[in-house]
Amino acid sequence: MTHHTRKARFVPAIEGPQRVGCYLRVSTGRQAESDLSIPDQRMQVHAFCAAKGWPVVGEYVEPGASATDDNRPAFQKMIERASDDDHPFDVILVHSYSRFFRDSFGLEMYVRRLAKAGVRLISITQELGDDPAQVMMRQVIALFDEYQSKENAKHVLRAMKENARQGFYNGAPVPLGYTVVEVEKRGARIKKRLAVDAVEAETVGLIFRLYRHGDGSSGPLGVKAVTCYLNEGGYRTRAGARFGIATIHGILTNRVYIGEWVFNRRCSKTLAEKPKAEQIPITVPAIIAVAEFEAVQATLKAHNPRTTPARVVTGPILLTGLATCTTCNGPMTLRTGTSKSGHVHKYYSCSTHGRQGKTGCTGRSIRMDTLDTLVTDHLVTELLQPDRLRETLASLWVLRAEKAGQVDGRVAALRSEVTGAEEKLTRLYRMVEEGVTDLDEILKGRLVALKQERDRAKAALDRIHIAERPPVEIAPELIEQFGRLMRENVTTGEIPFRKAWLQAIVDRVEVSADVIRIIGDKASLETVIAGAGSSAELGVRSSVRKWRTRHDSNV
Repeated sequence: MTHHTRKARFVPAIEGPQRVGCYLRVSTGRQAESDLSIPDQRMQVHAFCAAKGWPVVGEYVEPGASATDDNRPAFQKMIERASDDDHPFDVILVHSYSRFFRDSFGLEMYVRRLAKAGVRLISITQELGDDPAQVMMRQVIALFDEYQSKENAKHVLRAMKENARQGFYNGAPVPLGYTVVEVEKRGARIKKRLAVDAVEAETVGLIFRLYRHGDGSSGPLGVKAVTCYLNEGGYRTRAGARFGIATIHGILTNRVYIGEWVFNRRCSKTLAEKPKAEQIPITVPAIIAVAEFEAVQATLKAHNPRTTPARVVTGPILLTGLATCTTCNGPMTLRTGTSKSGHVHKYYSCSTHGRQGKTGCTGRSIRMDTLDTLVTDHLVTELLQPDRLRETLASLWVLRAEKAGQVDGRVAALRSEVTGAEEKLTRLYRMVEEGVTDLDEILKGRLVALKQERDRAKAALDRIHIAERPPVEIAPELIEQFGRLMRENVTTGEIPFRKAWLQAIVDRVEVSADVIRIIGDKASLETVIAGAGSSAELGVRSSVRKWRTRHDSNV
C-alpha cells in the first residue's frame, strides 16, 4: 500500500534588499488638499524601507480616490507595471491594507494577481506572513476595513443629507450659471450655498432665449443650431471648451435653473435613481422663469421624433397634433365611419379610447369638419382682428417692460462693480508707487482677485449689451397685415399649408363635452407677427396657456 504524504507549502523569508513600489492614497479631495496624510504615509514608508535597506524604485500616489473599487488610475498603473516581464518590483508597500483596498474580495484578488508576478503586498503597520493563520488574519482585517468603509459612508451620507436639508451645498458639480459662496462658518467647517454667477447666468439665459425665440433674425433655433450659434460667437464652457449638443440639451432640461436643486437623486456607483423619499430638494436662486422653462420642455417633447411623428406636422389632417381630449389628455386622431347610404364620415376621436376602450377613457368624438370650422372661424373672428391682437399683446409688453427694468438694474449693478474694482486697483497702485506698501505676495494676490472681479463684471456687461432687445411694441400696420395674412391662410389653401400657419400660433385645442379651448402663447404670437414681414419660417410653439388671459372659453 502506497502512502502519499502531503507536503506543506514553504514560503521563504524575505532576505536581502527588496525593490519596493510604494502606494500612497487618501480617500477624499479635501484630504489631498490639506496635504497631511500623503506626506505622513510617505515619511513612514520611506523610514520602513531605510531601516530594512530596501530601495524604493517606484512611487504611486492616489489623491482623493476611494478604495472600494479598482477604478483608480495610479493603482492600475502600478499593478500593470508590477506585472511586467522585467519584474521591476519585489514588494508593493502600503501604510495599511485599507490604503490598498477596502473590499475584502478585491484585496484578495489583487494579492493573488501580484503573487503570480512574484510580488508581495506588505503593510508597514500590519506585517503578516503567508502561512494559513496569517492569511486568515489579513482576510479578517480586510473584512473589518470593508465594514468600516460602509459604516463611514452611511454616516457621511446622513450628515450630507442634513446639510442639504438646511439648504447648504454638498460638493456636487456646479451647474453653468452658478457659483459657490461661503455663507457661514461652524467651527472648522465652512457652509456654502449656490449663488448666481452674473456672467454665466447671461449665457444660460441666452441659451433659453435662442431655443425659445431665436436670435431676432430667425425663428426659434434647435438644440444643434443653438450649439453652433454659441461656438461661433465665442462662448465657451466653464472649462474653456466648446459647447456640445448634449451639454446644451442638459442645460435646457436642468430644473436647477428654476430653483429646484436635488441632492441624493442617484446612486453614485450605479447612477440608478433613488426613491423620491430619499431625495432632498434644495432651494437655489432661479435664473429662468418657470413658465419659460416649462414652455421649453413642451417644445423639446414636441420636437422629439419618438414622441411626435413627422406626419403630425405635415399630415393631411388640420388639427392632428393639436386636438386633445380633456378627459385623459390624450391626442385626438382621425376615425372614420360609413353611413347606410355609403357616405364616409370623418371624426376626431380620442386615441386612448380607441386603443384601450372605456377603461382608458370614456371617449370623446366630434366631426372633423365641425371642429376644423369652429377653430378657424373663432380664430378669425376673435383673435386675428387687429384690435384683439393688440389687446392680447398688451400684457406681454408690460411684462417685457418689467424685465427690461430688471436688466437695466443688473447693468447698473455691474457697472458699479466695475467702477468699484477699478477704484480699488487705482488706490493699491498709488500706495505701491508712493512707497506706502511693498508689492508682497499678499498684495499680489489681492490685485489678481480685484482684476478678476473687474473682468468678470465687464464680461457680463458686454454680453448684456450684445443681446438685442426686442421692440417695445409692434407697429399697428404690421399687426393689421399679420391679421389679414393669417385670416386668409388658416381658412383657404392646402391642408399642410394651413396647418403650418395654424401651428405657428396655436399650441393645443382642448376638446371637452361642452367646451372647446384654444391654447396659445403670447410670446410666440408676437414672434410670428414680428417675422411676418420677413422671410423667417414659422415654427411650432410649445404648450403654455398665455394668450387665453381670462381663462375663459374661446369657443
